[in-house]
Amino acid sequence: MVVSEAALAEAEMTRRHVATCTLCEAACGIVVETDGERVVSIRGDHDDPASRGYVCPKAHAMGELHHDPDRLRRPLVRDGAGFREASWDEALRLAIEGFARVRREHGRDAMAVYYGNPVAHNLGLITHGMPLTRLLRTRNVCSASSTDQAPQMLAAEKMLGHVGMIPVPDLDRTELLLIVGANPLVSNGSLLNAPDMKRRLRELRARGGKVIVIDPRHTETAQAADEHVFVRPGTDALVLLAMIHALVEAGLVRLGRLAPHVEGLETLEALARAFSPSRVAARTGVPAETITRIAYEFGRSRRSVAYGRLGACTQEHGTLASWLIMALNVVCARLDEVGGAMFTTPAVDPLDVLRLAGMSSGYDRWRSRVRGLPELMGELPIATLAEEIETPGRGQVRALLTLAGNPALSAPNGPRLEHALGTLEHVVCVDAFLNETTRHAHVILPPVSPLQRAHYDLALHVFSVRNAAKHAPPVFSRGPDERHDWEILAHLTAGLVVPKGLRHAYLAAALRGPEPIVDLALRAGPHGLRGRRLSLRVLRDHPHGLDLGPLEAGRLPARLYTRDRRIHLAPSLFVREAEALVASLETPVPALVLIGRRHLRSNNSWLHNAPAMVKGPARCTLLVHPDDAKARGLREGALVELSSRTGRVTVPIEISSEVMPGVVSLPHGWGHTREATRLSVARAHAGVSANDVTDERFLDRLSGNAAFNGVSVELRSLGAPLDVDTPEASAASSDS
Repeated sequence: MVVSEAALAEAEMTRRHVATCTLCEAACGIVVETDGERVVSIRGDHDDPASRGYVCPKAHAMGELHHDPDRLRRPLVRDGAGFREASWDEALRLAIEGFARVRREHGRDAMAVYYGNPVAHNLGLITHGMPLTRLLRTRNVCSASSTDQAPQMLAAEKMLGHVGMIPVPDLDRTELLLIVGANPLVSNGSLLNAPDMKRRLRELRARGGKVIVIDPRHTETAQAADEHVFVRPGTDALVLLAMIHALVEAGLVRLGRLAPHVEGLETLEALARAFSPSRVAARTGVPAETITRIAYEFGRSRRSVAYGRLGACTQEHGTLASWLIMALNVVCARLDEVGGAMFTTPAVDPLDVLRLAGMSSGYDRWRSRVRGLPELMGELPIATLAEEIETPGRGQVRALLTLAGNPALSAPNGPRLEHALGTLEHVVCVDAFLNETTRHAHVILPPVSPLQRAHYDLALHVFSVRNAAKHAPPVFSRGPDERHDWEILAHLTAGLVVPKGLRHAYLAAALRGPEPIVDLALRAGPHGLRGRRLSLRVLRDHPHGLDLGPLEAGRLPARLYTRDRRIHLAPSLFVREAEALVASLETPVPALVLIGRRHLRSNNSWLHNAPAMVKGPARCTLLVHPDDAKARGLREGALVELSSRTGRVTVPIEISSEVMPGVVSLPHGWGHTREATRLSVARAHAGVSANDVTDERFLDRLSGNAAFNGVSVELRSLGAPLDVDTPEASAASSDS
């Protein structure tokens, strides 16, 4: 066969790259085909031992994100009411000078830091961003953790001694999976690195296992489960206490191998006696016989595990729910056992990395200045940031550094925070887009795209359902006028916290990048391959990644971080809060409450500018149960005003029995209606921000986590139905 010169040239231009999708925690293996500097295709890597060729639609957005004409390639600095492009030298100088001035005039707590959830998926932001945060020595640090998993972190801190000691369900070997307030078929697993959840649940059921979902919405995961149980938002802790009550009464409590290392069982049993299934049924909406039956099934199963996530966390009693999920695993001898809630043996242990970075675990070592909310692992809740900016006095926040975050859309009562951002003296954002938050910046420092940076999953391998390690080199090199995020942060660190005489030496080391840190950590880690210590060289020889085996039982008590090396089953802080729940059993139930939801084609607010992620029917709609719609005279597609104490939005409805009566559901991350942004695709599919109606005062009191679920709301019809497939429906919103 004769091959033409044109075909040969095309073959030489087209290259195949093995990489990792970094857009969610699943970290699926992908194969990226490029033609020169263009992405031709992205598909699943069938040789990746974890994902086995699976990818969700988000993977295809990697190429669109890289080529997005709205993505910033050069720094922007404020020029009057707008922005102008600047050189890196000028932008970094202005960023550093502004922060230095604020700290000099008002003290180090006048500078706040916020980092968003993409930090967990970004090697350079972890290795270079988190140390900067600690070296700034400000008490005003916030992150997406307090809109997400802070209750689970606090439960792990109090029970096992470290915020990172969050076990993962042994999905591939369990026989009964109880899911509370989680939707892993859409999230791809959260604090649970498990690509292709649909396959894993299908395999679980095929081997005779069972999946039970407790959730106020009949989610995609519930549709794939054996049983779904509706629960009233915010009452998961009551259901879990009643389950423990049933186990105690039936004599099904057992601690197994860990019995000598557990304290507080008697206290927990005494607490649970006040919460019988019959007593909590009316408040939770779960029949007493259902609670009892599920408890018995869980306790009698040979291998069972309880898993909860976002819905269990983002509610008024999120810490109690997170604590009781772990306690349920403990009292049925499911913690640190095959098929139960287990701990990884990561090739690089992020808990060791945090310790070396000076980021110790801890809780309530200081409190926020205005409302007195407690610190958790060096961070204050994002719910307090607006008031810390607005309230005069010593320690008032006057400057802000954001790293890969958009709190204007992700924080509760976003409009209040947006207004506060506009009053700050100096705002610097390390971000690739001019979005709802960065429009308030004085300097925007854009990093390269995910396809231009190397990746090792430093943070999230600790939540993997199998021990694994993988390094992915960048698909594209950075341009001469582009910067990696770790380069940006190295220069900010040098200018802000490194003594002048040491800056050259510091930069020489820091600008080597994150990979030497990973290599050293791999070599010091617990794994090897055929007699060789793991290293970056070994991982580069295995570009699809290494499966390092299943999770191993028996990691406790050696891995415990508590001072007495014991599992604290009933921390007094949690017991006191749970005792107060007795009063809630008599509290009137709000007529209508709001919960959130997410879609497979969405990831918070930062993928809505990718055309592939927003095509098809508008997804920013309000789910309303048929009974609630009928009672208010609402028809499918009708425009309604959804209001709360903090604000109101206009949104089209979908009438669906997917939500239980008395509950409405609005997805988060939308609301791209703000002026002075550069998000052309997102603005054309704007939707409304659920956080225009959430409440910064409504939170989990123990952790300070925002309570996005269970917000009391009202509905008011605005007229005739609007086709929810139309752009007008997507854009119908009230700007803040």
